[in-house]
Amino acid sequence: MSPTILIALAMAAFTLFKYFGNSVTNDITGETQHISMSPDQEIAMGLQSAPQMISEMGGEVRGTQADAKVKAVGQRLVQKGDAGRTVYSGDFNFHLLADNQTINAFALPGGQVFITAALLSKLENEDQLAGVIGHEIGHVVARHSAEKLAQMELAQGLTGAVTMATYDPNQPNSGYMAQVVANMLQLKYGRDQELQADDLGVRFMMQAGYEPEQLIGVMEILKQASGPSRTPEFQSTHPDPENRKERIQAAIAKYRGQGK
Repeated sequence: MSPTILIALAMAAFTLFKYFGNSVTNDITGETQHISMSPDQEIAMGLQSAPQMISEMGGEVRGTQADAKVKAVGQRLVQKGDAGRTVYSGDFNFHLLADNQTINAFALPGGQVFITAALLSKLENEDQLAGVIGHEIGHVVARHSAEKLAQMELAQGLTGAVTMATYDPNQPNSGYMAQVVANMLQLKYGRDQELQADDLGVRFMMQAGYEPEQLIGVMEILKQASGPSRTPEFQSTHPDPENRKERIQAAIAKYRGQGK
């Protein structure tokens, strides 16, 4: 066996050992996750990144009724639901961004949650706002950012090992397939995480006394905003809103059955 193959195997073995050697059980989802950073590191990362995100999206709206509503709904979801019993409970901050063009909401690791003025203007009631924010809280407590970072490290390490093992100087693009496989792996994880955040969003909405069916209305708004030329589901980290609606309805039935 050539030295190059041996080095590639060693790289792959180290990458796999590092990934699978870091396992934690999530108290909210009950799932075993492979994550290498601590909650404190996630919180610090989110706090450090928040100012840049705010700057890139036109600044933060403060001192208005809309800003107050975003913060109040976010805190109600945390305090009334299971998110309030996580290590992130005291670190959640809810931000209204001044961007009135980009329809978006997102969360940074550790509890920094954002919604743009553009998306807020499309929402029809407080329950829909709770659905959007509950979904983002779901990303935080499910530790999706930390999980994603670990998955990206795994994909990059294995891609590097495969590229080294299969590289042919006469065919410079011989490592292309390895990168394609890595990208597909990351896309799959992205969609699964979005669906799980929808599920948790329903759970937190119901615990806080909001109407979970309103999250389906949010899906209609997102579908209309994306227009007829939206990216096919398989090529996007976000599931198609139509497919998300079915999963949301299933989550509502599940949690009602559990008395959530």
